[in-house]
Amino acid sequence: MRRLGRVVPRAVLEEKLYGYDNEPASNPVPVHIHHLRRRLEAAGASVGIHTVRGIGYLLTEEGAS
Repeated sequence: MRRLGRVVPRAVLEEKLYGYDNEPASNPVPVHIHHLRRRLEAAGASVGIHTVRGIGYLLTEEGAS
């Protein structure tokens, strides 16, 4: 939420989730993003998470994408 309107690289998210020394086994970031999107939609949130291919994810206000 602190980075509304700014792309967050996937590597940064992995680093925050697993630390510097641990590598994720599979593709957990897209799975977490999928669940977050479903929860945001179910809650009627006014923000959405958009994938920026090859870079990361972008949190935007709905209607402003």
